[in-house]
Amino acid sequence: MAAIIKTAEEIEKMRVAGKLASDVLTMITPYVKKGVTTDELNTLCHDYIVNVQGATPAPLNYGHPPFPKSICTSVNHCICHGIPSDKKLKDGDIVNIDVTVIKDGYHGDTSKMFVVGKPSILAERLIRVTQEALYNAIKLVKPGVTLGDIGHACQTHAESHNYSIVREYCGHGIGAGFHEDPQIVHYGKPGTGDELKPGMCFTIEPMVNAGKRYSKILPDQWTVVTKDRSLSAQWEHTLLVTETGVEVLTLRDEEDLPRVINHD
Repeated sequence: MAAIIKTAEEIEKMRVAGKLASDVLTMITPYVKKGVTTDELNTLCHDYIVNVQGATPAPLNYGHPPFPKSICTSVNHCICHGIPSDKKLKDGDIVNIDVTVIKDGYHGDTSKMFVVGKPSILAERLIRVTQEALYNAIKLVKPGVTLGDIGHACQTHAESHNYSIVREYCGHGIGAGFHEDPQIVHYGKPGTGDELKPGMCFTIEPMVNAGKRYSKILPDQWTVVTKDRSLSAQWEHTLLVTETGVEVLTLRDEEDLPRVINHD
């Protein structure tokens, strides 16, 4: 299966969905603090997506078994797909909130790391390096670049800080489908894999572990954790390949990254 090249009309819908997804992360930010449960965060996000944005939370009832909540909340050594629960966040916790909204049939998918109270120096560094890995990869995106180039950018940055890249989970094409081709792995060799073309939409979402790269799935069949219980961090954006570079469809105002990068 090849990547689905988006039409101008589809790209406009992707921009809307991307903005809505980023707005959910902005909205939830002040609520992520000591004593709140991830289930309370889930309820706030669900109500905002459905009642304020008039959109649909894509994770809810997705997959087999059906995912039971509207966002993913991955705390500390949880790599991804953490299910919101009645466990309260405590000082020093780090949490990834992953939001995907559907609006007019199209998906916007993004995630952000949050810190509760004061993080450890290790946690702070891990979060920063993971975001840098994402940004390094985004800044490469343009027609003719390969998927291997993107993976290599994420991998080399993480490994240069003695961290490891999770290999079992990856970014993906996105549009009318939540997960479309191609798969975007966060490791690889430059110059290998499919070439990017204008009109492609996909996510880059590196998952970086402070320890070894190995993961395991908990009995709920969704939650993925580090095998060695080391901390894990992840950041994600939905991107559009333009004629001359990239547009970050899920960019938040707080970020020090251009929305549109041209390589002319």
